[in-house]
Amino acid sequence: QEGPLSFHGQSNQPTLFDDLKVFFADRQEPEYVTIDHPDHGRIETRKIWTTTELNTYLNFPHIGQAFVIERQRFNKKTGKASVPELAYGITSCSPDHSDAQKVLATNRGHWCIENSCHYIIDWIYDEDRGRIRTGFGPENMSRLRRFAVGLLKSRQITNVTQKTRQLNLNVRLVFDYLRMTKNSGAQNI
Repeated sequence: QEGPLSFHGQSNQPTLFDDLKVFFADRQEPEYVTIDHPDHGRIETRKIWTTTELNTYLNFPHIGQAFVIERQRFNKKTGKASVPELAYGITSCSPDHSDAQKVLATNRGHWCIENSCHYIIDWIYDEDRGRIRTGFGPENMSRLRRFAVGLLKSRQITNVTQKTRQLNLNVRLVFDYLRMTKNSGAQNI
């Protein structure tokens, strides 16, 4: 599956992170810049630089190009700009298939989906304060929660939190909703 893999810190791939930091330290003009329309009193500017020069150097399979994205927010009310944030990443997409503009758009879409899913899971299941900490337990629970949210979203549920609460109150509704009972097809759940 093609798409960006980006990361913001050293924790998951420290060597890759350091290599990208060094390469992109002396950035010239960005390849693409986007400025979002004011939303909630903020204007957000995103800049992207990409390269294929590291493809043979980096010890990472299926690399198409590396990139760095700089984000900065401007608060219209206070007139202050945030400190620019940098996000380094790699993608399996080659520049022929995904230019800088596409990589930036895909990266942004990825984080919107990721943040949306994480927010729902944290809000409904309070996952950040979960007490399961050993073995494969945390990963398995997270996958089950994501599966449940994905199932609800696949049914075009607009309010996942409300539907989850409704299903939590009545176990029979869960079986009907999953169409696991004989008479579940007749009901509009």
